[in-house]
Amino acid sequence: MTTQAPSAPGLSPQAPAPELLTPELLRAWAWHKQGLDGRLQGADTAEVLSTAGWARSVGGANPYLTLFARAGTSREQVDADVRSLKIHELPAARGCTYVLGHEDFGWGLQIGRDAAVAPFRVLARMGVERGEITLLEEQILHALAESGGPLDPKQLKELLGDSVRSLGEEGKKKGAATTLPTALGLLQADGRIRRVPVNGRLDQQRYAYTLWGLPPTPISDDDARSLLLERYLGWTGGATFKQSQWFTGFTVAHTKAGLTAVGAVEVPTANGEVLWMLPDDVARLATFDAPAEEQIQLLSGTDSLVLLRRNSADLIAGEDRDKKVLGSTLALQADLPDHPIVDRGRITGLWQYDPGQARIAYWLFGDPTPAAIQRISEVEAWIRDELGDFRSFSLDSPASRQERIDALGAAGGN
Repeated sequence: MTTQAPSAPGLSPQAPAPELLTPELLRAWAWHKQGLDGRLQGADTAEVLSTAGWARSVGGANPYLTLFARAGTSREQVDADVRSLKIHELPAARGCTYVLGHEDFGWGLQIGRDAAVAPFRVLARMGVERGEITLLEEQILHALAESGGPLDPKQLKELLGDSVRSLGEEGKKKGAATTLPTALGLLQADGRIRRVPVNGRLDQQRYAYTLWGLPPTPISDDDARSLLLERYLGWTGGATFKQSQWFTGFTVAHTKAGLTAVGAVEVPTANGEVLWMLPDDVARLATFDAPAEEQIQLLSGTDSLVLLRRNSADLIAGEDRDKKVLGSTLALQADLPDHPIVDRGRITGLWQYDPGQARIAYWLFGDPTPAAIQRISEVEAWIRDELGDFRSFSLDSPASRQERIDALGAAGGN
C-alpha cells in the first residue's frame, strides 16, 4: 500500500487535458485495467482477482465467467482453487459476498466486519443479549469440532436444539427468524469458521460451515480502508467520489482520509466528471492508446467492469442509449437487465443463456461481426459443457428469465 501522501489531494499536473479524456478513451482504459484485453490470459485465479477486482458472488455464475473471460480458466480449475483455499467466497466490502484471492482473506473480512455486527443490533432490540450470542458461537464451534466435517444450518439447528432461539413473527418481519444466522455471520467475519459450497460449485447456493481459524490481520481499520480504496482505484482505473463511496460503503470522512492516504488525485474528464486516480495510473493514462482491433467479451451483468462503479450507462455509446428491452431504456437503468456483450469497454449487445435450447440468445446493437459471432459461440460452448446453465443469482431459473430470453432472441433475430 502507498505510504507517502500529499498534504491534501488535488489536481494532477501529469493528467491529460480533460478534452482528451473522452468517454470512448475511458471505456477502453477501464477495459484494459480490468484485464479484458488479453493481458491476464493464463494467469492464476488469485492473480486475476487481485488485478481486476473481487468477483461478486450471489449464488450465480459471475465468478466463473469473470475468470474465464480474463484468463481462460476452466470451471474445474476454479472449483479446485476454492477447495485448496487459493481463492474463497467471503463477506467483504459492504458485507457483500465476493470471491477473493488468498492474500486478501484477512483484511477483506476486516472490511466487512461492521456489516456482520449490524444484524445483532436488530436482535438486541428484541431483547437478545450479547452474552446469549457469544454462548451460541461457542456451541457452534464445539459442534463443528465434534462433527469432523462441515454442517449446514439445518444440521446445526438440530444439534444445538434450544440454544438456537426462535424470534417469532417479529423476528421474521425483521429478517431474523432465529439467532443462528447472526452467530454464524459473526463467526465468519472473525475468520473462525468459513462457508463452503455443499457440492463444490459457486453457482449453486447451498452451503455448510466448517472450522477455519484464520489469523487476524496486523493492520488497523484505517489502513484496511485505505488499502481497499487503493485496490479499488487500481481495479477501475479511476472513479468518482460517489462511486468510491458506493462500492466501499465508507463514510465521507473515511473516504476522504483513504483517498489522501493513497495519494489519489483528481482528474477532470471531457464529460465534466472528475475521477479520483492513483498517480501511477495518471502517468500511464497519458500514454495510453485504445486498441484498434475488436476485442469481444461476453460478461455477466455483475462483472467488475460494470459493477464496481455501477455505471453501465457510461459504457453505452450515444447512438445506443435509447435502445429498449421489454419497454425499459437501457441507459436509464442503474443495473443491466441482461448480461452485456462488450467490445473494448463499450456495451455492444446483450445476452442470456437458454438451457432448454443449449444456446445463447443475443441482441447485437449493430451488424454482427465475425469476432462477435465467434466469441458468442465460444462462450456458448463453455457454458453448455462446463456450467450447464448461466444463473445470475441464487433464485435465477430458466423459467424466470424466459421472457428476457425470448425478447433478446426476437430483437437479435436469433
